[in-house]
Amino acid sequence: MGRGPPVVSLAPPRDADASAGPPPGQDRRGGAVVRLLAAVPAPLALITMIALAGVVLDRVYAGSLLTRLMVGAAVGSVLVSVAARRLPSWLVAPLSVLALAGWTALALRLAAAHADLPGSLGAVTADAARNAIPRLLTAMIPVEPAPDTVLLPLVAGWLAGLAGAEVALRAGRVLLGYLPPALLYAGALYVVGPNAQPAIWPSVAFAAVAAVGLAAPSRRDGPATADPSAGLAPAVRAAVRVRLFAAGAAGVAVVVGLAALLAPLVAGQVDEHPVDPRRYVEPPQVESLDENPLIRISGWALNPDQRLLEVRTEAGGSGSGAARIRLAVLSDYDGVTWRVGATYRNAGRILPAVEPAPGGATDTVRQEITVADLTGRLLPAVATPREITGARVAYDPATGTLIRPEGLAPGLRYTVTSLRERPDGNLLATANVPAGDAVSRVLRVADGAPEQVRRLAAQLAESNGAPYARAAAIEQFLAEHYRVTADAPSGHAYPNLAFFLFGPRNGGGQRGTSEQFAAAFAVLGRLAGLPTRVVVGFEPRGDGPVRAADAFAWPEVLFEGVGWVPFDPMPQPDEEPRPVEEDFRPTPDDPPPSEVPEPTVEPPATPPAEAASGPAGDRSGLSAPVLVAGGAGGLVLLVGLVLLTLAALRRNLTRARLGRGDPGRRIAGAWREVTDALRLTGHPVGDDLSAGEVAEAAGRTLAAARAALTPDPTRTRGADTRAEAVPPDDVDELAGLLNQVAFAPGTATPEQADRAAAVADGYVSALRSARPRWRRLLWTVHPGPLRWRR
Repeated sequence: MGRGPPVVSLAPPRDADASAGPPPGQDRRGGAVVRLLAAVPAPLALITMIALAGVVLDRVYAGSLLTRLMVGAAVGSVLVSVAARRLPSWLVAPLSVLALAGWTALALRLAAAHADLPGSLGAVTADAARNAIPRLLTAMIPVEPAPDTVLLPLVAGWLAGLAGAEVALRAGRVLLGYLPPALLYAGALYVVGPNAQPAIWPSVAFAAVAAVGLAAPSRRDGPATADPSAGLAPAVRAAVRVRLFAAGAAGVAVVVGLAALLAPLVAGQVDEHPVDPRRYVEPPQVESLDENPLIRISGWALNPDQRLLEVRTEAGGSGSGAARIRLAVLSDYDGVTWRVGATYRNAGRILPAVEPAPGGATDTVRQEITVADLTGRLLPAVATPREITGARVAYDPATGTLIRPEGLAPGLRYTVTSLRERPDGNLLATANVPAGDAVSRVLRVADGAPEQVRRLAAQLAESNGAPYARAAAIEQFLAEHYRVTADAPSGHAYPNLAFFLFGPRNGGGQRGTSEQFAAAFAVLGRLAGLPTRVVVGFEPRGDGPVRAADAFAWPEVLFEGVGWVPFDPMPQPDEEPRPVEEDFRPTPDDPPPSEVPEPTVEPPATPPAEAASGPAGDRSGLSAPVLVAGGAGGLVLLVGLVLLTLAALRRNLTRARLGRGDPGRRIAGAWREVTDALRLTGHPVGDDLSAGEVAEAAGRTLAAARAALTPDPTRTRGADTRAEAVPPDDVDELAGLLNQVAFAPGTATPEQADRAAAVADGYVSALRSARPRWRRLLWTVHPGPLRWRR
């Protein structure tokens, strides 16, 4: 009786714990939560890393607007990629760019409102797009968050978020997706450079966020398996696992090796001073009229009614009375022209604070200025400007000079708030003047100052020891002896100032405009040891129009504890100047005739009349050929004496080096003879070479000299026999003796010193014999070894 076929059950086996599993709905909800948690860390890390780059860059910005805008760019760029994960990859970039355009428009509007910039959004955006990079790298620190200074970081942050999110989330390459934010962070550090403190905590936070993002579980779209070798044959599975293990081990080895190689290099750069990229970008430049507005004084003097500005002083300031409006401060003088010499940096509304002098008082002046016929780029303002609205400016903190890079235009209206300093006059009498490198710029006297100007400055300084007394004496001298005229020609070079100070009155001298008065005071002050500069500006008569007649130049002197003090060397209108000759008598180069003893003159043997009437053939005097021959003979004798003296001095020097002193000193002298010989042949020895390297160079020099002198081997028979007496290893022996003296002082013997002298004498004689004949003649009288540094 046969058995029937076995019954096979199709139901899956059930173990004892199968009934304990969760229900299907609960499993799906738990899987969704796990997937959500796995999808959060990477986007959050990207957002945080981009925001930290904004925090690092914001350290050189004024306020926190840039950080807020960068956070918005980070969130927007990453969320757009997260929301569009189910869309085709080619569609994500256009959507993100559209979102970038919207966020950029909003950010530029906020920045323009923050910087109080006029104009439409389109004009502001176009200007920012044209000038974003140069203005960011030339802006004064702290940088004003304006449209042109926030556009580049904003766009860079958005693009870094887009690229990082697409690589990390869509492709599942989290580490590679961190590369764009890392490059953005490095770029922020580079732009900041040495202009802020080291970014320690942002860098630590950046690394920590990256590590957390890498450690957290992540998922990528599409099916995934826990074991890539599942379902393979056992032999194939084992090979795959071995290969994966080998690849992982190799990767770990590469990472460890790179860390070991790069860690010392990175650690060595920690204390290095970072490079400032701003030095590679040229700041705004000005033309000659703006670099030296002093030459415009004479033109304005000839057109006194020209309306240049309109000024209105706003209420609320603490200042009283009309304030001088400063156009430019000129600190550099090269003997030809005064120049501003400024390095302008683009600035925002708030200008860097300048600490006033401790001994003076300050008041606030707020003015609204409207440009009329004033041209150029220099922007007038009361010293020292602190805040400006209505115009984009560039500023030089060293001189306090403002410019508008786009140039002035009729109708331009801006408001400037200045902190005007009022020096304490009670401190001036005893105040000293600073010195040193910090004020060398305003103390420098260019070469070529006329001797009369130097003597005048010395005369005014002799009787006035205190610095303020010297400045007051120069001010009084100019006010009492010179006349102001509107038609004086422009010019303040040394010749112009000499003519202004000492030229004849009936020939146009001793008169000028405020240009000559201010320039003369500044030059005389520097010659008297005072730090001076020239300021060009206007002195309005109150609110209203400022005309060309209000333009003038004045000098200023720097005093310790007081600051820059203006002086007024201009004469009073109704006073008649005294002649310069009454108060300034130049000291002659030679003593007066009354002090020079008269020479005793013996009467000639023959009266002049008789000598003149003598016959032409009379040879009582010396003839011209005799005088020429005598003079030539005397010159030859003089040259011969000089050559003999040089030869004797050279011989004595050689004898002293080789024969005097202890053995160590004689060996050093022998080495000096060799090095001087090399220098005489045009092959000086560098201080960075060792004695052995010098010996090798000496051997090559001698061989080259012999080859150049006797290129034909058949001609070497006539050479000096001493030229063959110094083999190259003899100089090596001398080098060894020199090293012995240097590293073991006191061990050299007299015999070694004699040997060093013989080697040096032989080498010098050989090198001299290998020179051309005429050079051999000059060898012993060359003055070089007598004056070269020992």
